Amino acid sequence: MRRIVLVPLSVLGLLTVPLLASPAGAAATPGTPTPPTHPAASASETDPSGVPDQWRSYWVDAFNEGVQSPARVGAVIEDALAVNANALIVQISRRWDCFCNRSLYPRTDAAIDPAPYDPLDEVIRQARAAGLEVHAWVNVNTLWNSATPPRSPEHAFNRHGPSAEGAERWLNRRADGTEMIGANSYIDPGHPAAVDHIVEAVRGLVREYDLDGINLDYIRHPDGSAATGRSDWGYNEVSLARFRAATGRVDTPHPADGEWTTWRRDQVTGLVRRLYLGLWEEDPTVRLSVNAITYGHGPGATGGWETSRPYTEVLQDWAGWLEEGIVDTVVAMNYKRQWVPDQAAMFAEWSEFLADHQADRQAVNGPALYLNPIAESVEQARIALTPTAAGNTAAGWSGYSYANPSSAHVDGSAANRAAERAALARALTTGPDAPLAGRTGVPGMEWKERPTDGHLAGTVALRDGTPLDGARVTVRPLAGNAGGSGGTLEARTDGSGRFGLVHLPVGRYLVTLDPPAGASGPRTAVVRVTAGGIAGADFTRLVPRR
Repeated sequence: MRRIVLVPLSVLGLLTVPLLASPAGAAATPGTPTPPTHPAASASETDPSGVPDQWRSYWVDAFNEGVQSPARVGAVIEDALAVNANALIVQISRRWDCFCNRSLYPRTDAAIDPAPYDPLDEVIRQARAAGLEVHAWVNVNTLWNSATPPRSPEHAFNRHGPSAEGAERWLNRRADGTEMIGANSYIDPGHPAAVDHIVEAVRGLVREYDLDGINLDYIRHPDGSAATGRSDWGYNEVSLARFRAATGRVDTPHPADGEWTTWRRDQVTGLVRRLYLGLWEEDPTVRLSVNAITYGHGPGATGGWETSRPYTEVLQDWAGWLEEGIVDTVVAMNYKRQWVPDQAAMFAEWSEFLADHQADRQAVNGPALYLNPIAESVEQARIALTPTAAGNTAAGWSGYSYANPSSAHVDGSAANRAAERAALARALTTGPDAPLAGRTGVPGMEWKERPTDGHLAGTVALRDGTPLDGARVTVRPLAGNAGGSGGTLEARTDGSGRFGLVHLPVGRYLVTLDPPAGASGPRTAVVRVTAGGIAGADFTRLVPRR
C-alpha cells in the first residue's frame, strides 16, 4: 500500500554519477503549441514477440553526437532500433538553455544546425515514424558551466546569476559562501522565483511539443560535503530567510543540522510534486521520470533508505517520491564498474532495491556503459532484468550513454565509438540468453490511463497577490467518500503560496486554512475530488490584520 506524504511545494535538480559526471540542455522562443497526439504504437503491438512490456532506452546526451542535425537524429534512431529500444531519453536542456525553438529556456549556444532547425521537433518526427517514445531530458538545477556567459540576455545566468543582487540572485550557495565550482553554477531549489521559472519552462515544453515524457536530471542539491555526510549547499539568502521564518530560528544552521537538512530536502520534493501536478494539468498522459542517484552501497547494506547517500548527501528522496506517487518512473543512474568487485556488489544491491521498492510505480535500471567493456555491460543488463528473491524485477533498462557505448574508445573517434555501439547492440540482442532480445513495448501507467483517484492543489495569498509561505492547510474527507471518512491530511504552502496533495480517493473534502499570523480571511472550502481530476482550493483574498 502506498503512503500519502505531505510536504511543502518547492524546487531542485540532477544527472551526475557516483564516479563521474553528466550533462544538461537548452530552449527557444514560444510558438504555436502542437496538440498532443502520441500516435506511435508500442513495439509489442507492431511486432508481437511474446516478450512482456519492458522499458528499453538510451540516454542521448547533448554534449556529444546526438541531435545536432537531421542526419545525426537519423543515426540515433537507427542505433536505438538496433538495440531493441522502445524509448529515447534525449537531452534537450543542459543548463537552462534548449535544443529547441519554442521554450522559456533560450535556444542553445551549442553547435547545431541553424534555425529554423528545431532538434526536438526533428527527434519527435523521426522517432514517431520508428515507433519510439521521446522523453525530453531536462537538467533542473545546473545553471551554467562556462567562463563565457550565454549569448541570450534572457538566460537566467545573465539575469539571476553572479551579477544579480538581493532576491534576484537565484544562485545556490555553500555554507562557506562559495557559489561557483570552477565555471559551474547552480540554482537553489529553496528560491521561489527560481522554482516558478523551472515549473513554467517544463510545462511549456509539454504545451509546445508532442512529448511522451519529461525526464528530470539534477533534481537535487549538488554533491555534498564528505566531512559531514550532509549537503553543504542551500545557503542562498532567500532560502535561509524562508527557513528562519518557518522555524523561528535566527542562526545560520550547520550543514549537518537535522531540521535544516529536512527543510532543504523538502524543497526538492516540493518541486517534484509541483511539476507532477503541473504536467498532469497540461497533459495527464505525459510520463514524469527522474534520474536517480545511487551513490555507494545500496540501502540494504547501509542501514536503510534514510541512511543512503542519495537521501543524506544530495537530499534526493526518490524512493519517497515513488511511494507518494509524484513520479511515474525512476531511472536509476546505477553507474558502477562490474569488473571491480566492490562496485559489482553496489550494482547488485541497488538493482535489488530498485526492483523491490517501486511502490506501484516503475523503476528502470540505468547502467553506465562507458565504465564497462561490452561483456560486463551485458552482464549488468542481465542482473538488472533478473527477478529478485522477492520475485520482482525492474521495469526496464536504460544505457548511459548513447555517445560512449563502452569503456573502449571513450571520447575517441566517432567511427570507433560507432563500431563499439554496433557490437554492443549485437551482444545485447542476439543469442539464446541475450537480455534485450525481441521487441517490447514501454510499460503502461495504469494510474494515469485508468485513474481511480484524483488530486488537490491550491494557492494561498493576500488580496494584493502576495503569496503566503508556510501556511498550514488541512484536508479532511467528508462522510461517504470511497476512501472512508477519517484521516485528516496536512500540507504547507511553498514560497509561492502553492500547495498540493496527490492521489486522493474520490469524494468530497473539507479544506481548512490556518492563516499565518497577521492575516485573516476566508478559511474553509468544500471541494470534490474526481477520478483523474485536480480539484482547486484557492485562498487568495486574505487581508493583513492591522
